[in-house]
Amino acid sequence: MKATWNGAVLAESDKTIVVEGNHYFPPDAIHKEFFKSSDTHTVCGWKGTASYYTIAANGGQNPDAAWYYPETKDAAKEIAGYVAFWKGVKVEG
Repeated sequence: MKATWNGAVLAESDKTIVVEGNHYFPPDAIHKEFFKSSDTHTVCGWKGTASYYTIAANGGQNPDAAWYYPETKDAAKEIAGYVAFWKGVKVEG
């Protein structure tokens, strides 16, 4: 699978985990130079508290376009630290 936005490859992996229709990429599959930590957090009842990244690539910014769960509830342990995308980021394989 590959995640792209604004002409940049954000992540690539053949080991994504699909949860609720979203591909979660392993932390080592992320091209960190495009990711800036965000102060945004949301809570999922069964996964836990999500943290977000703003994507910055080729002169553009996409606020809170990626999220991850630094710590998860027991039901979501398999995606702890994995990163998923939305807000126009293309994920295709």
